[in-house]
Amino acid sequence: MSTISLSDLEFVSREHLAQQLRSQPASAPASSIAIIDVRDSDHVGGHIKGSTWVPSSQLDHKTPELIRTLKDKDVVVFHCALSQQRGPSAALRYLREKERVGVAGREEGGGEVGKNEEDGEGKEKKQRVVVLRGGFTEWQEKYGRDGGLTEGWERDVWEFGT
Repeated sequence: MSTISLSDLEFVSREHLAQQLRSQPASAPASSIAIIDVRDSDHVGGHIKGSTWVPSSQLDHKTPELIRTLKDKDVVVFHCALSQQRGPSAALRYLREKERVGVAGREEGGGEVGKNEEDGEGKEKKQRVVVLRGGFTEWQEKYGRDGGLTEGWERDVWEFGT
């Protein structure tokens, strides 16, 4: 049985994530931050630039692949529409599967998104797994129109009655 529970999950604000994404060097071949969007049919209307869409309905069979493909990322950010259920659940599944297969664990609390430390000589870096507070709904309220941070944003989907 896993020792990881919902109370172990760490959340990151949209402002902090946006700051970290903006600070990534443009010349870097790959970002040290992976963003996993687990919305299902509600994925319409935009997404965080550079995010990977893995619908929650496919997460069970995609989690082992995610662990392999994201192994070199310092931080993995999960989110759904509100990050109240699917986003935290996906982060928890990811962490528990990493624990089950014996992949180097998570960093407990503290630190910043995008920051990572060596665990000592000969040991792997610890990957931080966090959840975007407020999900894409809150993200798009502030950054929907920002083409540097959001792709495919559709005003009609998000701005009701305006």
